[in-house]
Order: sequence, then C-alpha cells, then structure tokens
Amino acid sequence: MEGGGGSANELNGDSSADIAFDTTIEELCNNLCELQSSNQSPSRHSFGSYGDDESKIDSDLQHLALGEVHDLDITEDEEGEGEKEVAKPEDFDMARPPSAATKSTSSKLDTEKQVGKKNPNRPSSGLGNGARKKKAGTAKSQNGNEEPSSENVELARFLLNQARNLVSSGENINKALELTLRADKLFEASANNGKPCLEWIMCFHVTAAIHCRLKEYNEAIPLLERSIEIPVLEEGEEHALAKFAGLMQLGDTYAMVGQLENSISCYTEGLKIQTKVLGDNDPRVGETCRYLAEALVQALRFDEAEKVCQTALSIHRENGLPASLAEAADRRLMGLICETKGDHENALEHLVLASMAMAANGQESEVAFVDSSIGDSYLSLSRFDEAICAYQKSLTALKTAKGENHPAVGSVYIRLADLYNRTGKVREAKSYCDNALRIYESHSLEISPEEIASGLTDISVICESMNEVEQAVTLLQKALKIYTDSPGQKMMIAGIEAQMGVLYYMMGKYLESYNTFKRAVSKLRATGKKQSTFFGIALNQMGLACVQLDAIEEAVELFEEAKCILEQECGPYHPETLGLYNNLAGAYDAIGRLDDAIELLGHVVGAREEKLGTANPGTEEEKRRLVQLLKEAGKVTGRKAKSLQTLIDSDLMTSSALR
Repeated sequence: MEGGGGSANELNGDSSADIAFDTTIEELCNNLCELQSSNQSPSRHSFGSYGDDESKIDSDLQHLALGEVHDLDITEDEEGEGEKEVAKPEDFDMARPPSAATKSTSSKLDTEKQVGKKNPNRPSSGLGNGARKKKAGTAKSQNGNEEPSSENVELARFLLNQARNLVSSGENINKALELTLRADKLFEASANNGKPCLEWIMCFHVTAAIHCRLKEYNEAIPLLERSIEIPVLEEGEEHALAKFAGLMQLGDTYAMVGQLENSISCYTEGLKIQTKVLGDNDPRVGETCRYLAEALVQALRFDEAEKVCQTALSIHRENGLPASLAEAADRRLMGLICETKGDHENALEHLVLASMAMAANGQESEVAFVDSSIGDSYLSLSRFDEAICAYQKSLTALKTAKGENHPAVGSVYIRLADLYNRTGKVREAKSYCDNALRIYESHSLEISPEEIASGLTDISVICESMNEVEQAVTLLQKALKIYTDSPGQKMMIAGIEAQMGVLYYMMGKYLESYNTFKRAVSKLRATGKKQSTFFGIALNQMGLACVQLDAIEEAVELFEEAKCILEQECGPYHPETLGLYNNLAGAYDAIGRLDDAIELLGHVVGAREEKLGTANPGTEEEKRRLVQLLKEAGKVTGRKAKSLQTLIDSDLMTSSALR
C-alpha cells in the first residue's frame, strides 16, 4: 500500500454516494434498535468487500440502528383546528426493510463494497406493537416557552420525520437541518425533566449526517461526541447499541477529515461494546473486525490490521459455510495486507482462495478485481508470465463488464505498464501508460476526481522509473490540484508532495524539494502520523535537501527525529535505519561531532558486515569512511570540515522509498 489508501472522498451532484446518503437518512429513522456490523458504512474505502458498481465514498453511516420510526400517521383536523396525531414508538411496525447495498472502491487496490447482509436473528429494541395515539400539542408556560413534556417528544419525532422526508426527496437539505435542530431542542427540554430518550441520540446522528452531507464536518463531530456521552451502558442493551452506533459514525466522520487515529480509536471502542453484547464469535463482530482492519490498513498499521483481520476470518470460518462470501472478503483483505508487508506467498494463497470462493458464489464480476491483485503477487515474486496471464484475464473481464473507459480498466493498464517496464520492455510499457492516460484524461462522468488523481499518481511512478522525471512531476501536479480541497485526503496529499520532493531532488531543484517536503511533513504532523515509518523516511529525505542547501544544523535535527522514529518502527538493523545512520554520521562529521559520527558509522559497518559479508563493495566503502574518521579523531582541533558530498549515503540521495 503506497502512501496508504485515501479516507473518505466527497462527491458532488447526483452521484451514487449522494444516493447512498439519502438511503442512509431513510434508514436512520426506519431501523430497529439493533447491534449490527458497521461494514455497510459508505464513509470510507473498503479493502475486502465487493459490489456491482464502484463509487467514491460520501459521508455518513449505514450501520445505525436506533429505534424504528416509520412514516407518522399525520391527519389534519377536519374542522381546521390544526391538531395532528403522532404515533408513539410502540405503535410502529417492527419489520425492518432490507437495507440498500453500498459500494466503494479503493483507488490503489481496486476493491468494492459488499452488498449489505442482515442477520435475521438480530437483537431488537423489544418494543411491542400497539395502536395508541394521542393528540400532539405543545404546552406553553406563562412566558411563552415550551414546557418539558411528553408532547415535546412527540413533536420532536414529527420534526425528525419531516427532516427525513426532505432529505430523501432531495428538496431542501438546509430545511431538513433546521428541523433536526428544532427537534434537538425539544428532546433536550424533555431530557431536562427526566431521563434522556434514545430518540434524542438518533436526532444527533441524523443532524450530524446532514452536516456531513453539507461538508460541515466540524459541526458534525461535536454532535456525535455528545451523542456517545448520553447512553449509560448499565441501563441495558439499548444504551449499548446507541453508543456503538454513535462511535462508529464518529469514527467515519473523523476519517473524512483525515484524523485516522481518532477514527480507529472510535472503531475500537465500538467493537468492544459490540463484542460485549453479542459475544466473541458473532458474525456481525467479524464484520466490524474487518472494518477496523481496513481502517488500520489506511493508517499503515499493517501488523495490527493483520491480527484484527485474522480474528474476522476465524469468526466467519467458524460461523459460515466453507468458502462463504464473508470469508472471501476477509481473505481478500488479508491478501492485500500480506502483499503490503512483503509476504507474497501467503498473499497469493489468500487471494486465490478468495477468488475461488467468489466464483463459487456467483460473484464473477468481482473475480476480475481479485485477479488483478493476484497478478500483483506474481509480479512481486518475479513470476512475470503468470502475472501477465492474471492481468490479461482481469483486463478482458473488466472490459466486458465495465466498458473500455472504466477506471478499473485503466488500473490494469497501469499494472501491465509496470510489469513491462520492470522486464525492460519500455515500448510496451509506454503504450500501456498511454492507454491508461487516455482513460483518466477522458473527462468521463464515470470516473471520480479521486480516481483520476490516483491513476495519475500511479502513472507518474512508472514515468519516474523510465527517467521521464519532468513528465512524472507534471502528472503529480495535476493529481495534487484535484486533491487540494478534500479535507479527508491529507495523507494522500502528503504522499504526493513527498514524492514530488524526491523528484525535485533528482532534478537538482533542492529549494523546491525542501519546500515540498516541508508541506508534506506539516500535513503528516497534523494527521497524527508522527510515529510512522513513512514520516521517518520523509524527514530523512527533507534532511538531505537541507544538506544540499547548506542548512546543516536543520538537517541534523531532521535526521535525529527520523532516527528516533525509524529505530522504533523498523529497528536499528533495518536498511532504512542504516541508511539514515549514514546520513546522520555525515552531518555530525560536518559540524564537528566526530565521536557521534564514529559511533553511528561503526554500528552501520558492523550490521552490514554481518548481513552482507566483509567483501561486499558497500561494506568496504563504509569501512574506508570509518577508518578515515578514526584517523582524524586525534586531530579534531585543526581539522577542516569536510564536504558532505562524500559523507552522505549516495544510495539515499536518490531514494525512492517514498514511491
């Protein structure tokens, strides 16, 4: 996973994501009180699921279940008195309509969202059917304010239902927001007179979802934070369900603004509550485990993602039939995690089993996407002929199912271009790159802006490897322009900027490289990625740019910060860490900290001799540098500072670790 998958992407117009939002608002008011999986949320990418169409993710959650509220039976008084009848919660039909399918794709991994499945034995609110109705009025105090009463609750329900209708019809989203805010005040007034009702929590959720539709994420987050403070777990299952729903929606909203760590914290706490109520082996717990694993993948926390995904796989294997769709989705995600971690053999095994299960369950259109991932594993194993077969099989199926100009077809073109470039067939590689560019620059309405940006980024990597550096920079600039106004894409933007920094360095434009890395590092700090390997590598690269600009003191600070991160994340013997030690030793030498330089370079020489042998050319060069430093250690006073050109690890001067 290069640079991580993006988090939630926002679409404009009558996109499928907007349709998913409308369906979600409908279900917020129609669902039974149920503790179900969060795997249907359209709020972010899914790596291990599938569907018939692809769409970038819009805003809110579909996993809410907080008490069913069907259309209210509202009748005007025939005599024009304006009084209306409002149904109470116990009057509602408990039969829940099937949920709509939600779909999504990952721009890097070509994955789709699974059609939502409901467990018929799900826990319900326990409300009984009834036929009691009463006149709804609003009691007034002497000063004209509404008094806390059950009538306030009934009016609030009516307003919430009206807001739902407005959102479903798409008539006036701002009016819907106004109605939910009025309902909130009525629920709050009633809560001040007694125990808060769970419908008030649902009001928070609906209001927050509308704010997300309006891209007012900073307005939605405080509402959701308040909603999870109201439920009291000791009060029983319904309160647990309400808190679970709020935590999952809050996690989705955090993901949309790029706060992945906060998002994961919410999902983790929600999973704990769900597990406590349903037990460790409930299939819905498995779905939420996979959802959490997907979020961990996006945050580049692959070891944790693997453990959580393995839990999901174990649950689904225990509860389902062999080769079930749930198990296939788990294996698909597990394959992608293993591939990212470099465990290509296990990745291939999981992906082949996932492909077989999907084919056995009639998911032929999804097999094509898994075939692309299988091709990736073959490519990583240098099994090029098998990789070509897998890619061509995927390409043929996708052209038939999706059409010649579908972004999934473009993605396979990019994979084939990469393969042929690696095998030295530059002409074929350029041809496939041109085919991919034709799709992403076609301005087709089928392709979302985020998919275009991702495709351009992938093509730029191939252009760079073919020494077409200026073309690569141009493509990255176009991608960056697309992502600029997307609040949930800070990680993706930082990744693109970091790659541009590397390219500027290769072109000798060191000031542009420094400034671009500075923007990338700033975004990574803001998104809480200060302890990731990616962040450590970015700091190292920025330090190299400082060296070229003679800003040695700043370079030392950046190298030292990167050292702390890479030692923790990778260990002191990892190639990235050893390369950083070389750079820091050179910087120390340049500012006269000879003892520190000798200590670091001694560690590098020892580690590489153990791994590569004493006769390795790279080891010999580092030993020569160490001997030179040791000779100079006795004459530091009269020593002239050396140029860093001979002290910095030359391999990392053009490092492609951020690609």
